[in-house]
Amino acid sequence: MSIRNQHLQKQSMGEINQSIEVPQNASFWKTLRAFLGPGALVAVGYMDPGNWITSVVGGATYKYLLLFVVLISSLIAMQLQQMAGKLGIVTRRDLAQATAQHLPKGLRYLLFVIIELALMATDLAEVIGSGIALHLLFGWPLLLSILITILDVFLLLSLMKLGFKKIEAIVSTLILTILLIFVYLTVLSRPSLSGIAAGYLPHLSLFSFGNGGANSQLTLALGIIGATVMPHNLYLHSSLSQTRKVDYTDQSSIKQAVRFMTWDSNIQLTLAFVVNSLLLILGASLFYGHASDISAFSQMYNALQDSKIAGSIASASLSTLFAIALLASGQNSTITGTLTGQIVMEGFLHMKLPEWLIRLVTRLLALVPVIIVAFIYGSQEGVLDQLIVYSQVFLSLALPFSIFPLVYFTSNKKLMGDHVNAKWNTILGYLVATVLTILNLKLIFDLF
Repeated sequence: MSIRNQHLQKQSMGEINQSIEVPQNASFWKTLRAFLGPGALVAVGYMDPGNWITSVVGGATYKYLLLFVVLISSLIAMQLQQMAGKLGIVTRRDLAQATAQHLPKGLRYLLFVIIELALMATDLAEVIGSGIALHLLFGWPLLLSILITILDVFLLLSLMKLGFKKIEAIVSTLILTILLIFVYLTVLSRPSLSGIAAGYLPHLSLFSFGNGGANSQLTLALGIIGATVMPHNLYLHSSLSQTRKVDYTDQSSIKQAVRFMTWDSNIQLTLAFVVNSLLLILGASLFYGHASDISAFSQMYNALQDSKIAGSIASASLSTLFAIALLASGQNSTITGTLTGQIVMEGFLHMKLPEWLIRLVTRLLALVPVIIVAFIYGSQEGVLDQLIVYSQVFLSLALPFSIFPLVYFTSNKKLMGDHVNAKWNTILGYLVATVLTILNLKLIFDLF
């Protein structure tokens, strides 16, 4: 029996579940507009501060060669997020709930611990990104800027009262802000169009293990994948895909929801792909040959106003735009990270705690290592940027623990019914999970 017919568990994110009306018998575009939104919150995780350093340094070190890796990472993301959204719509369970319901208790708690640590690692990158952005924009002490990020939690609680559609609109606006800023910066940097086109084609040198250093081509390629495909997004999407009203007595209604969820997800992830490409292109066209000078957010900020690095376009206004984009990215990621914290807590432990408490505890746990490092090293932002690198390494390690259960559930005929994965999709999903596991282990071996 499909678990959509079971009601043993509470709805995922009960306050917004099935809360948004969908027009009946409407045109394609009107229906699509009603479904657009959850994909934007998912796309945020694919362009958060954790992606920035790896992508920009990748471009500054190897020019456009790693654009192929950005493309492959985005295609993998589209496949996995479609599975996650479909799981939520068809089974009416998010990935955390499905894991808790169908896997042995020991494995369930192991996965809970891993994803909670992954959430801390994700939140850590958001805290550092937002804190450094505030420090660069307003000149506030770094430690104070980091502590101010606690207020993000209460800001989100206030936004939730406006309705979920409003949050989707705010997130989409911030994504558009990031996109426009990087389009502008990239156009000013005058990249090589032929170099960009060639970069999206695979190169045999990508598979050369080289010297295995932290900035080797393979290591940076793996870093881009690890920073792009993030485990918490799978839990998030499987819950947010349930925000649209679906008539579960009508199979065509379920089929329509899966179809338009896929459109929403792929459109938004395409925007994330563009942003990540722009980050790498900017690194290649503006900072090539200066990789060691832009390995931290503050260094990137300073480089944009240094004529020796950025050339004739160097200016304080470009640095300010960069910091604004960084702050927008951090704020967006805060919204999605705290929502995922609630989804994971309720899904794995069946624990219903006040939203403010879940979000505050998640943020405070992420703040502890950041505050300790900031207190010890003061204004040395580069040390905090290294923390982001290590957080991405952990996320890489945690990723397969989310992918394997997701592919397993969505390829299970009893759970998914007519919406079960096609056999080729299941094979491809397991292949992606296996390859990512091997490559992530190689990344960790190289870094340590």
